[in-house]
Amino acid sequence: MARTVAMFTDVSLCIGCRACQVACKQWNELPAEEPEWTGTYQNHAHFTDKTYRLVRFFEQKDDKGGLQWHMMSDVCKHCAQAGCLEACPTGAIYRTQYGTVNINQDICNGCRYCVSACPFGVVAFNHGTGRANKCTFCNDRLHNGLGPACAKACPTESIRFGFRDELAAKAKKRVEELKKMGYKNAQLYGEDQNGPLGGLNAFFLLLDKPSVYGLPEKPRLPQDNVFVDSLLSIGSALLVGVGALVAFRERGGKE
Repeated sequence: MARTVAMFTDVSLCIGCRACQVACKQWNELPAEEPEWTGTYQNHAHFTDKTYRLVRFFEQKDDKGGLQWHMMSDVCKHCAQAGCLEACPTGAIYRTQYGTVNINQDICNGCRYCVSACPFGVVAFNHGTGRANKCTFCNDRLHNGLGPACAKACPTESIRFGFRDELAAKAKKRVEELKKMGYKNAQLYGEDQNGPLGGLNAFFLLLDKPSVYGLPEKPRLPQDNVFVDSLLSIGSALLVGVGALVAFRERGGKE
């Protein structure tokens, strides 16, 4: 198996130009969509079957009451522990030799289990084809020694593509640089392979906590909650049963 590749996005360098979003659509021949009003400059609220790369815009008040702009180019995380892959009943979702996660359109049966299993809301269902779609890191380009179209199009190198270990080293160094510049909340999201989901193969450098960027603080697979939810349900049922038994006995004693 080849070395794992990854995408590193440094939000401190993102200017919100959407060159990555356009390049993604052009290379993957994805049709245009009518923009949605989201209350910001963001032109789509969510990923769709026609939008694999999404530039997000966030507004936040700073400590002095001023306005801060946060921009981030978001994409499929190609998780080490991929919920979509684990949930797929047909084997249509698979891990490539590069460590990325793709969907075989010829095998996908359109069950949408992957859509529900993604903790980031990345996988989308195409009602026209009856299949699920998402970013592939431009799999065809990888096979030909080229990087993803989005990374190639980024004018500020906010999006970088390469081997995961090399990018992780550069990302850690960049965090230290930003902290010295006064960005005390600068942090990496998804870089730690011992962290949630075994690490993300599309990881980010954020200037604030993940929730500011619409990311879950501690992403978990929905299926991981099934056992816990089952125990809670059983526990609730037992409590109700015990309560009913106590009430019955008290009532019997009074009679």
